[in-house]
Amino acid sequence: MASKTDPKSRASGTTARRRTATATRPKQGDSGATSVAQVRLRPDELEDLQQVMQTLKLHSLSDALREGLRLLSREATEVAASQEIRDFYQGAQAPTPEGVLPATADELAAADETEW
Repeated sequence: MASKTDPKSRASGTTARRRTATATRPKQGDSGATSVAQVRLRPDELEDLQQVMQTLKLHSLSDALREGLRLLSREATEVAASQEIRDFYQGAQAPTPEGVLPATADELAAADETEW
């Protein structure tokens, strides 16, 4: 196959495909390597991301995506911890601290309807 710089491939009208490689380089303040990743965003997602970047004063798409991954990781840890608690109590209600009354059905329903 002709290389991208080969004049034959350009003259023949074929379009060379650009391949994306994963590159590694030292991360600032870390001796480990980092990886380059790509994400495909719809226009509305990119617009939302840019708004978030302005609000949170994030300086680059990389900063924004790293923050998003950090939050996803935290949420996954919380979900796993919740599952461990459910498994430990085998479906029974976890005990409440001394002096704390269990939530009523109305309180639980109101909490479910709360929007952050």
